[in-house]
Amino acid sequence: MTNSILLVSILLFGFIFLGFILSLKKSTKTKFIVWGIMIILITPFLSWVIGIIFGIIEGDGFAAVAVIAVLFPLFFIIGLVILIIGIVKKDV
Repeated sequence: MTNSILLVSILLFGFIFLGFILSLKKSTKTKFIVWGIMIILITPFLSWVIGIIFGIIEGDGFAAVAVIAVLFPLFFIIGLVILIIGIVKKDV
């Protein structure tokens, strides 16, 4: 279990680093689009890691599933809103 959490955490940091590299020296509109897509891609992994760690701390698998079920749509909607802002925003 620890190896999978470590692997997914490395994958998360890779996505964040990729988003940072892709948004360097870009317009605000492009940054919103890149980070909206990155948050949407990170969402399943991030919610899984947070849920599993919470489940291990609590000692209950149902708590982990509940946290994943709450965080996944929340993070997805946040990423979608950022992406839509980037698409709709006018470049100055």
